[in-house]
Amino acid sequence: MADGVPARQPLREKPPTIWEVARLAGVSHQTVSRFLRKDAAMRPETARKVAAAVDELGYRPNQAARTMRTRRANRLTALLPGSTDRLSPELLRGAAAEAHEAGYTLDVVSLEGDAAARAARLEALLQPESTDGILAFASLGETAGGVTLADVEVPFVTDGVYDDNMRSLGAFADASPAAVLVRHLADLGHRRFAHVAGPPEWASARGRRAVYEATVAELGLESRAVVEGDWSTRSGWEAATRVVGGSGATAVVAASDQIAFGVLTGLQSLGLRTPEDVSVCGWDDWEVGRYFRPTLTTVAVDRELQGRHTVRRLLALLRGEPPVGPVAAADLNRVILRESTGPAPRPPAT
Repeated sequence: MADGVPARQPLREKPPTIWEVARLAGVSHQTVSRFLRKDAAMRPETARKVAAAVDELGYRPNQAARTMRTRRANRLTALLPGSTDRLSPELLRGAAAEAHEAGYTLDVVSLEGDAAARAARLEALLQPESTDGILAFASLGETAGGVTLADVEVPFVTDGVYDDNMRSLGAFADASPAAVLVRHLADLGHRRFAHVAGPPEWASARGRRAVYEATVAELGLESRAVVEGDWSTRSGWEAATRVVGGSGATAVVAASDQIAFGVLTGLQSLGLRTPEDVSVCGWDDWEVGRYFRPTLTTVAVDRELQGRHTVRRLLALLRGEPPVGPVAAADLNRVILRESTGPAPRPPAT
């Protein structure tokens, strides 16, 4: 201080946050919030520590934002990983519809980078004035900006549907319908099977292959071929023309509808008919499968329900209601039987 004028503090790149005050005072950010609200029940010693940290950092709460928070912003935020090429639009449509019906606007924020990088960019969103609640369709790790996510004041739900590369996890990776498909085909008389799998780095692909192999073994059936694909129609076509068509299999369980379309056209190019010679089923219930010839037996995944359910979990937190658990896999996945699967071909007369 010179001539009674306080020394000018060095300029900061950004204003101090409530988290920095909490760290300096050695308390939680909730305790700092109580101090700012002038909570009379706060211990004097704790209040002095927080006050000293506020003064040292020059922290000033955003009064306009706090006023908005008191009135509630009526906004929810959906966090997505930066890579959204495989993100289902039905997922966001369901989440947005559920939010709107409850009187909220849903903001969608895409965060680039891996889990650690995304978490480091969350500090602004984790401030209570930024949003009423957050639902994450991306892995965020355990901390963001040095803050433990379990202690975040903003209601926060992590769905766990996708990993850093939008690969399915959790209920979306449930593979139990593969057993239903194999059992249905066995009931139709099929004994020789083939599976065209998805890429092994996907939990869903690994699960579908494992359930297929376990069910074939359990029922005493024969797996003539397992071919690794990459979710593409091309990989299904190559599997059919190079391996499956000559394997003697009469039923093919494909890991996705895209693969199944390739299998169907590949078998047709070899002069094999579906389902008269070879039955084929897929997974995902793509709309084109309902109009393909033959129409495709598949597994429908109710992604819109999953989006709605995630918002319901968040709304329960906001309202102080009993917690809502994740949606059950059995409610998400449903086998749809269509024309591409039929009775096993009769062996040729001798």
